[in-house]
Amino acid sequence: MTFNYKSLLVFICLFLTEVLIAKFVTQPFIRYWFGDFLVVIMIYYFVKTFIKAKPLYIAVFVLIFSFSIEFLQMSNLLEVMNLKNNKIANLILGNTFSVSDLFAYFLGIVSVLILELKLFNK
Repeated sequence: MTFNYKSLLVFICLFLTEVLIAKFVTQPFIRYWFGDFLVVIMIYYFVKTFIKAKPLYIAVFVLIFSFSIEFLQMSNLLEVMNLKNNKIANLILGNTFSVSDLFAYFLGIVSVLILELKLFNK
């Protein structure tokens, strides 16, 4: 365990960006696809705030986690949990499976790995 202030700052900036997108952006590409691209990067930096591990390990964990949430959307999980009408649960967990979301997650993780390996590991 660790506490990485830089990762926390990146997480906070990405979180605020996600909130602004959810609240004010109506353009579908940015709202849905780019939001999914950013969310895995945001989760990556959240995990990195508290866990000291190789970037690849954190990235793989986040990708598996994100894919798992996406595949859970194929089931009626929100209905089973009686959260189908809960806006926050729908926003966080989603309610529709999409292969394009998986692609956005993958590209987000590849991007964060490139950033980590090229820019931050001099």
